[in-house]
Amino acid sequence: MKSESMNIHIKNGRVVDPANGIDAVQDLFIADGKVAAVGSAPAGFAAARTIDASGLVVAPGLVDLSARLREPGYEYKATLESEMQAAVQGGVTTLVCPPDTDPALDEPGLVEMLKHRARLLNQAHVHPLGALTVGLKGKALTEMAELTEAGCIGFAQAEEPIEDTTVLLRAMQYAKTFGYTVWLRPQDPHIGRGGVAHSGPLASRLGLSGVPVMSETIALHTIFELMRASGARVHLCRLSSAAALELVRAARKEGLPVTCDVGVHHLHMTDADIGFFDPNARLTPPLRSQRDRDAIRAAVLDGTVDAVCSDHTPVDDDEKLLPFAEASPGATGLELLLSLMLRWAGEQEGDALARALAKVTCDPARMAGLPAGTLAVGASADVVLFDPDARWTVQASSLASQGKHTPFLGYELTGQVRATLVAGHVAYAR
Repeated sequence: MKSESMNIHIKNGRVVDPANGIDAVQDLFIADGKVAAVGSAPAGFAAARTIDASGLVVAPGLVDLSARLREPGYEYKATLESEMQAAVQGGVTTLVCPPDTDPALDEPGLVEMLKHRARLLNQAHVHPLGALTVGLKGKALTEMAELTEAGCIGFAQAEEPIEDTTVLLRAMQYAKTFGYTVWLRPQDPHIGRGGVAHSGPLASRLGLSGVPVMSETIALHTIFELMRASGARVHLCRLSSAAALELVRAARKEGLPVTCDVGVHHLHMTDADIGFFDPNARLTPPLRSQRDRDAIRAAVLDGTVDAVCSDHTPVDDDEKLLPFAEASPGATGLELLLSLMLRWAGEQEGDALARALAKVTCDPARMAGLPAGTLAVGASADVVLFDPDARWTVQASSLASQGKHTPFLGYELTGQVRATLVAGHVAYAR
């Protein structure tokens, strides 16, 4: 832990800090675990360590709004150690974890234990979401004030929809009273429940049960009505369809306090990537049509989508190596988030690097109310150094995450993390 106060000089790197509009070859100076200066050294600065970042991009550490760490309860799928290692190898220094652990994060003690375990590992900053209802059962509200004191930054149901709309309304009224944000993945409790693929010609041809887009849009209409009634602030998690994004645009025009994110897989893939029943492409929400995928890409570009997350969901072999419809949904994503954002940036007009990084640094941090995603002087020195041109092939053996399943296995991507600093200490270097 002592290395935290080490003075570090990162020189000759291309500093890209979207929060402060910086994109230039500059030096970065770190002292006492914080950013001391960008450009020229502060008075009396003596570096204990100098890192030459020639040819590398120096950016704020990534902020990931959905990373399941699988503790407590699912240690056979992944452990805090393995997933925190995966985070820093992927340049992710701040992550938000959903409450669908076992038991669910509905008690302050569970949240405190998770935060304590994460702090001991001294790798990435972990910010849990508390369960909106006890046991995520959709019946009784949790003690949101106590959970907030324990360290929760918002409240969610993860993948468990609330069937009783009155309960959701009460939850939103309570959240509004105390200024909490409710994080919801819009899905109708009944339509598409048990579906495994996007409802469309492909699912019909493959004989897979479908999840129609209206499962998402019907839920959004309900959420927006409840927002109008309660005034609550809502963050929509992992939207997957063109129709949903249109509804968000309309809600914003109306002035509703709504933000949204998408999973990085949905930025690139469509239901056609299921191919010959590839269980690695079994995701929640499902991969949708090309039209939906193109709409998501456009919405990231025009700012409708506030953030892109890894939707990191490690799944063990026993639950993944099954017929498509029986396989557990989810894919590992922490180590792919940066490269997949660079891939998106490379497919845009002009130099979209800063825009791509904004969606995984300052934008999600602002949305979640976290002091992260910036290289401003005085900010925590959470920094990633990466080679934007280095090519690597996604292989199960090279992933630090215990979850080895991703639809991108075998893909060649660019962007390799060379070092990750968390609060001024080098948490990872290759």
